[in-house]
Amino acid sequence: MPRPSDVSPEQRRLDREQAKQVSLRRIARLFAPYRLSLAVVVAVIVASSIVGLAQPFLLREVIDVALPQRDVTLLVWLVVGMVVVAAVTAAFGVVQTWISTKIGQRVMHTLRTDVFSHVQRLSLGFFTRTRTGEVQSRITNDIGGMQSVVTSTATSIAANLTTVIASAVAMVALSWQLSLVTLLVLPPAVLLSRRVARLRRTITAQRQRELADLNVTIEEGLSIDGVRLSRTLGTGDALVARFTDSSLRLTDLELRSQLAGRWVMATMSIVFAAIPALIYLGAGLPWTAGALSIGTLVAFTSLQAGVFRPLSSLLDVGVSVSASLALFARIFEYQDTRIEVEEPEHPVDLDDPRGHLRLEGVTFTYPGNDRPALDDVSLDVPAGSTLALVGETGSGKSTLGALVARLHDPDAGRITIDGVDLRDLRLDDLAAIVGVVSQETYLLHATVMDNLRYAKPDATDEEILAATRAAQVHHVIEALSEGYDTVVGPRGHRFSGGERQRLAIARTLLRNPRVLVLDEATSALDTATERAVQEAFDALAVGRTTLTIAHRLSTVRDADRIAVLDHGRVIESGTHTDLVSEHGRYAELTAA
Repeated sequence: MPRPSDVSPEQRRLDREQAKQVSLRRIARLFAPYRLSLAVVVAVIVASSIVGLAQPFLLREVIDVALPQRDVTLLVWLVVGMVVVAAVTAAFGVVQTWISTKIGQRVMHTLRTDVFSHVQRLSLGFFTRTRTGEVQSRITNDIGGMQSVVTSTATSIAANLTTVIASAVAMVALSWQLSLVTLLVLPPAVLLSRRVARLRRTITAQRQRELADLNVTIEEGLSIDGVRLSRTLGTGDALVARFTDSSLRLTDLELRSQLAGRWVMATMSIVFAAIPALIYLGAGLPWTAGALSIGTLVAFTSLQAGVFRPLSSLLDVGVSVSASLALFARIFEYQDTRIEVEEPEHPVDLDDPRGHLRLEGVTFTYPGNDRPALDDVSLDVPAGSTLALVGETGSGKSTLGALVARLHDPDAGRITIDGVDLRDLRLDDLAAIVGVVSQETYLLHATVMDNLRYAKPDATDEEILAATRAAQVHHVIEALSEGYDTVVGPRGHRFSGGERQRLAIARTLLRNPRVLVLDEATSALDTATERAVQEAFDALAVGRTTLTIAHRLSTVRDADRIAVLDHGRVIESGTHTDLVSEHGRYAELTAA
């Protein structure tokens, strides 16, 4: 894993190019639904800035008129006016903060949910290529890192820009000569801030990559599978060392991020502070004495401070926005990733599906592979019948099952249920028609009941009990101290492999699908349990189309039809008896 200082120039160039591609217009579109609220915020900001401009003029009257003339009445009114101005601007500030924060948090919520929803719909290949910790880091850390920019940038720009413009107008009204002196510092300030922005953007991209690596280490090292692996291999110390190194690099990047350009910004602050001091010096020189009243001088320097503070804030916001482009680039990269399995534009409704499954010339190749996983496969599975898929590892059996569940779309050909192309069915409708039980069982870290209701939230207790009894797992659950309220643990590690698989079977059967895809569904079961579950499947298969994928041929002898796959092609098809009598590939597998 490269150290921050070892990040290649090519990676830095890619980071810069990626950030440049982020359009500020696209970021602005995130706020489009809140145009009215933003208009109110801007109106409040303008009103607050205008009211706040009264302070220097009130101060000038106090110094030049009320105090020298000992006019107590005028002095009282001026002081009351100053207090009222302060109170009104404070009230405006509270309203502005409330509305702007509300807008910002809603934008953050929309961005988080949009990214999560989009990523959830991406192809399985995306998740195969991408580390889990990386996905989590982008949704949590990257979006969280944008929070200050999203929640306060728009209002900060409006507030500071309005204040700068209004203060500049008031300064010109007081003394245009002194205003010219003030404007001399603006060009170098803008140039320096742009330099700092580029520096922070590069460091931000490096920091987020390192943070993602840290998340991956946590995800891999502290999951139950990761802990089990490290303890059985004795790699605990190496894992801690890896985490320590990653944390140290992140610490270094955080420090560099906070200090990036600080000397430049500090120099600008010194210059901003020196300008009023020079004005006081100039006003006190013999040849300029009396040119300005003391009240005008104090009011002007007060306005000048009112320009420099928001001007510094504007420059700092510009730096923050530029740095955040690296974060937006990482988020938009996920949002722009193409969804391969799309919802149909004109979906077809299957009100009463029978489950007649057909594959017509189906070809599919995984991205990056030269050889197709399935090559011109055609099969006809009548409603209520059973088709078994057999073949050696890598022959395409699980790929075919994944295509039937529309986890992928075929490159050529089509798959239909009752004559309707799967691509014309809503994904939710298809999930209700096709149920999948795979050899890799995943259970949520929740109770047994919650895991079962995950498949059908409105399921009754009677339906759940019927499903668990059919899957031969009810007696296992009942034997637990808390029964159906027992927490299964991370990934269901509280249960044995066979018990987890039977829970997954019960969860699928709870949906009562018309088409069942059993991908090595009984591979983790002992012989006695496998026999019991197989009997339950046989009973449930009546009137249901079942696609069974199996290595153990003993489980598919009674299938209505058996298809033998080899290198993605169907090379034999028929009943068990017919295939054995042909002395072909199936007979060889049976004899092995």
